Amino acid sequence: MDRIRKLYVKADGFARGQTMAEYALILAAVAVVVFVGYQTLGTTITTLLGSVDTKL
Repeated sequence: MDRIRKLYVKADGFARGQTMAEYALILAAVAVVVFVGYQTLGTTITTLLGSVDTKL
């Protein structure tokens, strides 16, 4: 019975490690989306400010 309990505790630890890996992948995907959005909006804002500057 003690052996089964040890195997259960070991398997539970693997599941937690897998969950952390999934969260890390989701966090990396969100970081990429934020970076791309920042790059796109940064270029758009720079262009908009340049056109306002020339009109003034």
